[in-house]
Amino acid sequence: AVRLVESGGGLVQPGGSLRLSCAASGFIFSSNAMSWVRQAPGKGLEWVSGINRDSGPAYANSVKGRFTISRDNAKNMLYLQLNGLRIDDTAIYYCARGFTGTLDRGQGTQVTVSS
Repeated sequence: AVRLVESGGGLVQPGGSLRLSCAASGFIFSSNAMSWVRQAPGKGLEWVSGINRDSGPAYANSVKGRFTISRDNAKNMLYLQLNGLRIDDTAIYYCARGFTGTLDRGQGTQVTVSS
């Protein structure tokens, strides 16, 4: 079965950084596009970033220039580097199989940006 386990969330001040990790298992990771989506309190799911197996990453306009997605196919790991965090980045961040985040998702990791 597909399993996605996120980690690395936490409480950070505005302008701070975090690195989220996602450990994937149960499918051929290197053959799949992967993505990050998030859900802010009281809001719906928002696509954040996606990365194909053989092409460049893409980002939502709201995070472009601040977040960086990457993957390590040898380790079946997906990452999201979050820099320049803002209060409106507060959300549960989910790792997802597929470029648009509509397939399998993990349980999420909480990112809270607050002073």
